[in-house]
This record gives sequence, structure tokens and C-alpha cells, in this order.
Amino acid sequence: MTTLDLIGSSPKFRAVLTDVDRIAPVDSAVLIQGETGTGKEVIARAIHEASPRRSHRFVALNCAAIPSALLESELFGHEKGAFTGASAQTKGRFQMADGGTLFLDEIGDLPLELQPKLLRALQEREFERLGGAQTVRVNVRVVAATNQDLGQLVNKKLFRADLFYRLNVIPLYLPPLRERIQDILPLTEFFVTKFAASFNKPIDLIPDEVVAVLKAHDWPGNIRELQNFIERAVLFSPGSVLRLPLGLKQKQTVKQSSESVSRTLAEADREHILETLKQTDWLIGGQDGAANRLGLPRTTLVYKMRKLGIETRRSLRPRPIQQLADEQCHAAANCSGDVAYAGMLQDASY
Repeated sequence: MTTLDLIGSSPKFRAVLTDVDRIAPVDSAVLIQGETGTGKEVIARAIHEASPRRSHRFVALNCAAIPSALLESELFGHEKGAFTGASAQTKGRFQMADGGTLFLDEIGDLPLELQPKLLRALQEREFERLGGAQTVRVNVRVVAATNQDLGQLVNKKLFRADLFYRLNVIPLYLPPLRERIQDILPLTEFFVTKFAASFNKPIDLIPDEVVAVLKAHDWPGNIRELQNFIERAVLFSPGSVLRLPLGLKQKQTVKQSSESVSRTLAEADREHILETLKQTDWLIGGQDGAANRLGLPRTTLVYKMRKLGIETRRSLRPRPIQQLADEQCHAAANCSGDVAYAGMLQDASY
């Protein structure tokens, strides 16, 4: 198959490439799903280039980028006089891709009123141009893509179930970049080479600390975000060594500092509670308990202890009966703490 910018050796990405090899020779519809910026169009082109249709056109259309009123004409074409300004017959993307592959990006944004016509074109391989009555037959393989959950859209009645099933003959999921950590370095090297040549600015070294920062970032915009970031980094690097713009380094520093401060405060809190528990011989409630000394309700202290991994335990040293009575009274909502209750404890057998 073509190497068409298909960079990566991570297990998940290699599995995607294996699927591309498997599905490229057939004409079944493919639905590519994945977060924004994961390279859905690149994979669609790879399917086309590895297929018997490679000698014909690969035609792409972003369904979200075309106003709803114009989308039918973009897909199926229009006849002369079909609407104001239609001065000549025009082919749509389906007819342009005849013999090749039609890539429909952001298919989840296709208007509901246009979905039945697309469904018919997929099933029957025929349609009518806007404003025309003549049926046009085409031989097109459709590859669709979305970053939305079409199943949920179907449940919400925002996408036709029959169209979803027709598109989802071969589902293909693209993993986000955060699940392809080992691919970040080769992708970075590719983009550095690309933009260094474009800017006529040689970059000879990518330092290890730069790679570490890149691997630590979440990349919510995935490969597209990485590409744009490397373009900026190459442009602003003062010499032949790649330097990161301040934005990403500051985010990583703030993230690490926040985690460090959080751990430090938790450790200090844990040590303070443990020291107080030792002073009270692990007595939590009561007037002489740790909760009272710390100025906390008993339930709050118990919660904090559990959160900090401090196990509650009874002291091995026997405590006076009156002290036990005080502790029991503190736990009871309506206990008066009188001497009679202490006497009951004295009479009880243990």
C-alpha cells in the first residue's frame, strides 16, 4: 500500500494500517470514526490509493463546511435554471468521483432532509441533479468520516438509522494521539523536516527534553495540533536546535507544579493527623480525642483519614470506664453523659 504520510509504529496505528490493507480492495462503504485531527482524510486517501480505483479521482467534501441550501447541489449537481444564478448544468461531487472514491467528511452534519437522497445514491448508485428529471448513474465508492457518535445521533432522531447502517458497513476507528505516545517522535521529526524545508531554516537537533514535553502533553487536537505546534516551534527556534514556544512549556510547568503542591499539602495534612492521633493514643472522638484537638467533627476526621490512607485502630492500652463512657456519649445524638450511663458500662460484661 501507499506510504502517504502514514507515520507511526504504535500497536494501535499498525492495526489501523492492517485494516486499510484488508478493506482497500473491496468496494464496501467505510465509516471512519475518531476525534478531530486524527487524520481521517489521510486514511481515506490511503484506502483509495491502495484500491483498484487509484487511477481515478479521489473527491473530498466536508459536509459541515457547505451551507445546507447548497449541499444538495454540491453533492448531486444542478441543471441550468434550477435556482437563481444557475446559468449552466453543473456536475456534483458524486459525478466527479465516478470510477473513484468520494470522501464525505463530517457526515454527522448532513441535514436530515438530504439524507434520503444520499441513501438512494449509495444503494442504487443513481440520482437526479437538482432541478432535473434525468437519472444519472455512477460507480463510486463512498468513504465517510465523523468525530461524532452517529449511534447517539440516531437515538436522538438527528440521523437516519438506515443511512447509518448503510455507511457503517466497514467501521474504522482512529485512536487519538495520546494513545500513540511512541508515534510522537517520528511525527515530530516528519513535521520538523517539512517545515524546516518550507522556511529554509535547517533544524539539526530535537533535544530529549523537548521530546519529553511533547510526549507529556495530552494533544486534544491530536496530529493537527502537533503539526501546527511544530510549525510554530520551527519558525521561532533561534538556531538549528528545536526550541518549544513558551505556551506548551508553561502548561507542563503549571501542571507539574500543581501536582507537586497537591502532594505536598496532602503529605503535610497526613503527618499532622498522625501526630495528633499518637498524642491521643488513637482516640478519635470524645473531649480528649483527635477530632476535638484538630477542631474537626469526628465524621470529618474519619473521612480525611480514609482519604489519606490512615487506618483507624483502637489503642492497645486499656482506658478508664469513665473515658469509655465519655466517648460513647459523644457518639450518641441524645446522650447526656451522666454518671448513670457510666455505671451501666461498669455492669456490662465484655
